[in-house]
Amino acid sequence: YEIVNSLVGSEMCIRDRFLLVANLASAKAYATLEFWFAMIKVVTIILMILLGFAVILFGFGNGGHPVGFSNLWSHGGFFTGGLKGFFFSMAIIVGSYEGIELIGISAGEVSDPHKAIVKSVKSVLWRILIFYVGAIFVIVTIYPWNKLDSIGSPFVTTFAKVGITAAASVINFVVLTAALSGANSGIYSSSRMLYKLAHEGEAPKTFGHVSKRIVPSHAIIGITSGIFVGFMLNVLAQFLNKSLANVFVIVYSSSVLPGMVAWFVILLAELRFRRKNPHLMENHPFKLPLYPYSNYFALIMLVVIVVFMFINPETQISVAVGAAVLIIAALIYVVKHQKDK
Repeated sequence: YEIVNSLVGSEMCIRDRFLLVANLASAKAYATLEFWFAMIKVVTIILMILLGFAVILFGFGNGGHPVGFSNLWSHGGFFTGGLKGFFFSMAIIVGSYEGIELIGISAGEVSDPHKAIVKSVKSVLWRILIFYVGAIFVIVTIYPWNKLDSIGSPFVTTFAKVGITAAASVINFVVLTAALSGANSGIYSSSRMLYKLAHEGEAPKTFGHVSKRIVPSHAIIGITSGIFVGFMLNVLAQFLNKSLANVFVIVYSSSVLPGMVAWFVILLAELRFRRKNPHLMENHPFKLPLYPYSNYFALIMLVVIVVFMFINPETQISVAVGAAVLIIAALIYVVKHQKDK
């Protein structure tokens, strides 16, 4: 009773139902929510970057003493942990950007995909440079890299440094919207993939149903139900045994390797498509630069990252679980299609 009561009254259940209703309403409702969720993150990061540069260049919030850029090369300089540490961190970066291929999935639900998709892809580079590289640059410039563990959240500390006393509450709100954004986009992309699988005979046909609002309603309900079941299992595991509290972290991080499969497939598919259809590429308005070398470079880097994930003790369990999931899924696929033959 205690477990069920905690689940029914939990904030996560409320958020789950909220996102379910939004995704069932229409693709426009999903896009509107995602716009505002993203806007909150974007405004917060831009504000942090601007305040960070004020601290670095003018000493704002630091007694008028500019921090400068010396922290970038002090305390051991670049790559103090060697290249191994760099490649270990790449697993986290890859996990952060998995799902970027959603741009392609949305092509079927925008009014002018030729313009919208091209514009979105081009803007991705600038978003990475500003919101990811820019934020990291400011953080490691203000705070020595070997003291980041002791300061807590760099975002909270940066806002607090310039006198924003409610910094912790602001960041907690932003983290909440970021979680909602991730779940919202996850429901959207997963439901569309499940809908596609249903039409190809790889999933139950009921998931191929489209509602009057032109959304794959059964697939959306199925994916949202899966999220809720996963949440219940996580709570149950923690209730029965506190040592199982990190089950969610293991399950989440184990998705990094399966998530990379989509990137492998996209890179290989483009190589094959352009090789077999050179006539379609003659006047194509949006070709990948440095093809095919860019494809081969990306494939090699993905393989290197996977190898280092197996080497890193902190990711060995996760990548092993991810590999097991891929192997089981591949075996099910082979057995199913052997029967069809």
